[in-house]
Amino acid sequence: MSNSFGKLFRFTSFGESHGKLIGGVIDGMPSGIEINENYINNELAKRKPGQSQLTTQRKEKDKIQIVSGIFNGKTTGTPIAFFIENSDAKSKHYEKLKNIFRPGHADYTYQQKYEIRDWRGGGRQSARETAIRVVAGAFAKLILKKFNIKIYAFTSQMGKIKQTKTINELDLSKIYRYPTRCPDTLTDTKMQELILQYKQKKDSIGGVVSCVVTNVPVGLGEPVYDKLNARLAYAIMSINACKGFEIGKGFEVAQMTGSQNNDPMTVNNGEILFLNNNAGGILGGISTGQNIFFRAAFKPTPSIGIEQQTITTNKQNTKIKITGRHDPCIVPRAVVVVEAMTAVTLVDFILLNNSLKFEL
Repeated sequence: MSNSFGKLFRFTSFGESHGKLIGGVIDGMPSGIEINENYINNELAKRKPGQSQLTTQRKEKDKIQIVSGIFNGKTTGTPIAFFIENSDAKSKHYEKLKNIFRPGHADYTYQQKYEIRDWRGGGRQSARETAIRVVAGAFAKLILKKFNIKIYAFTSQMGKIKQTKTINELDLSKIYRYPTRCPDTLTDTKMQELILQYKQKKDSIGGVVSCVVTNVPVGLGEPVYDKLNARLAYAIMSINACKGFEIGKGFEVAQMTGSQNNDPMTVNNGEILFLNNNAGGILGGISTGQNIFFRAAFKPTPSIGIEQQTITTNKQNTKIKITGRHDPCIVPRAVVVVEAMTAVTLVDFILLNNSLKFEL
């Protein structure tokens, strides 16, 4: 259960980190959309491991193989099934951990819930599953392109290092040219140094991914219990290691007055304008037409080489040092996953929104 996301645009993922492959099925993709596999593979390349010293050195090609739903380069409107092979899984690294619960991982909760778990690389709980989300997001982005809706996620904080420039001061088209996915040269360099410091210490560090969505139409979102901001929070919080979500001014509103937080409105030549965007582009769960802006906090990678206290599956106290190939910081590879989950959420609402007469 709970392996599917979305209502009208819906995808289901399957597979484990060290299984033969991972894959998915997308249902609700409109017909007649041109599909470029190179584009989808380029999206996957933004997430795949082994890109630099900053990421895990697991080497996966991460090339999509589509087996249904596409004919003559276009979607047919039928389910799109696809898979990605696991070619560099090394289960031997986990052999000695199969009877030990790793701190910070879902080993314990999976074991308690299902009374069985795939201990190879974390099995289903592994972030390897997010590759499927990226594929679904790539298909969704092809729909969003028709409305000129663009999604830009980027690393805005790592540890105590923060990116302080405004959105308008950043070149968001160059995010993926930076190893940390922070589109500011000085901050990117500092973040790289920080990651390598923790990697040398056999430790890890967390961070924040910010996301801005432009050219959003007014009216996306379904009150009262299916608000756009609520579904975005649900989508982003479903990503591995995400521990916090805030939209617009977020938790800062707790320190503000109503006069400070409200977004005044005006009319200029018949066009309705907002003078601020403290709400993050959503009011009452419905998009205002402004940019949507939110932030997501990701915890440090729990697989670290520092000795930790834990227990065995037989309820014995023990110590653990985790070896193998792990990200000292997962934030750079989470950026495109945030984009993907944002894309599938927006497409779902576009398809759900009968009041907007969109034509694909």
